[in-house]
Amino acid sequence: MSVSLRPSSVRVRMTLWYTGALAFVLVAYAALVFVFVRHALYRDLDHRLHEDIDLVQEELEVTDDGRLVWRGSGHPDEAEESTTVGGRWLEVWSREGALLLRSATGDPLGLPAPQPAAEPRPVTLSGGERRLRVAAALREVAGVPVLVRAARSEEGVRRELGELLVVQGIGLPVALALAAFGGYHLARRALGPVARMAARARGITAERLGERLAVENPADELGQLAATLNETFARIERSVEQLRRFTADASHELRTPLTALRSVGEVGLEERPDDKLFGDVVGSMLEEVDGLTRLVDTLLALSRADAGQVRLAREPVDLAALARSAVQHLEDLSNDKEQQVRVEAPDPDPVLGDWPVLRQAVINVLDNAIKYSPPRTTIDVAVGGTALWAWIEVSDNGSGIAPEDRDRIFERFYRVDKARSREQGGTGLGLALAKWGVESHGGRIELRSEVGRGSTFRIVLPAGSGAPAGSPALPRGDDAAPEREEP
Repeated sequence: MSVSLRPSSVRVRMTLWYTGALAFVLVAYAALVFVFVRHALYRDLDHRLHEDIDLVQEELEVTDDGRLVWRGSGHPDEAEESTTVGGRWLEVWSREGALLLRSATGDPLGLPAPQPAAEPRPVTLSGGERRLRVAAALREVAGVPVLVRAARSEEGVRRELGELLVVQGIGLPVALALAAFGGYHLARRALGPVARMAARARGITAERLGERLAVENPADELGQLAATLNETFARIERSVEQLRRFTADASHELRTPLTALRSVGEVGLEERPDDKLFGDVVGSMLEEVDGLTRLVDTLLALSRADAGQVRLAREPVDLAALARSAVQHLEDLSNDKEQQVRVEAPDPDPVLGDWPVLRQAVINVLDNAIKYSPPRTTIDVAVGGTALWAWIEVSDNGSGIAPEDRDRIFERFYRVDKARSREQGGTGLGLALAKWGVESHGGRIELRSEVGRGSTFRIVLPAGSGAPAGSPALPRGDDAAPEREEP
């Protein structure tokens, strides 16, 4: 299994890219500064070496016996020599490699005799534990050719370069930390409108397609993005509205021919009651017409609900009586499968709502349990409640619902077993209509299911005065379980 190390947050990625680019620039700049300062320091040191060589030539003289000596009592720059950091050396050699003269101060360099050269080319050499910058040049003193070698310690240059590296080593991390901190806050501020747009977009549902994103600045890129999204939402709203109108209009138009077909079939059965084949054909036709009529009625109800045309009543509803009424309505269906439907209702406090809508929701859930439970099994309907919540539970002994289907079981036209649903006359709209009916009362439908051991649907509604009809659905999850009596 591969693990992605890429940060999920755009804000973090922008900060990392910004910090990485700045780090590259700062490191490159620091390297250039270091190279420039190093070159300048060594150039100055080499210039001093050239001056030393020229000075030696001017300050040397030849005695009567042919020896080379300094003019005066010693080396003319002994005062400067004593203050030079790390040391300074001057030597005069014959072309044959004999040391003729050296500066009065300082230890011997310990270097071999210099080789004749036309121009001094400074190089770095090691003299014992010292690193020296050395230059040698061929000069003439009173017509005598000699090799003059000047050396200076690199200690001062190396110390200055070390101090520069320390400053850069401390300054670069501090600068990068400040840049990362500032870049993160800059990215957060720059992406703030995106976060607000995302939060606003999450709140735009199928029931709230008329809402739009706020356009803070139409001239910038984020404002153009918000405007484009608003145009997309507008197109979606028009498409959904057209679909709703089509569904409502189609449902209205289909009811008339279906009613006519049913009337014709019923008249035909009355006129030819003794014709068995004719009766079977017309009876089958009437069953299909009944199924289509139920589908059309359900689609019409959902279309009206989506369009907000359903006005719910606010009357006390006895859930115990409601559950018994739903069981009685489906008694023939359960008897056909030799199923027993048990009702346990201790007369809880009533809820405020619309009796027909809530009754249809319970009927749809119970109808689903009867259809998908094996013959000769028991289905339990339990009614309960607390001071804050009331509920109706429908438990079956069917095959259960797989985890991948539980999140989609309330979607329109979604059926877990499509082949069995067609055989049993299911349309995939019953649970969707039940979910709408419950949530329009401020409640919710919970599902607990285990494959092979059945399912339990719980319709949860606010007890007593409850929530106003049409309020949004309550939060899901165990933290909102009714038995905990949370507000």
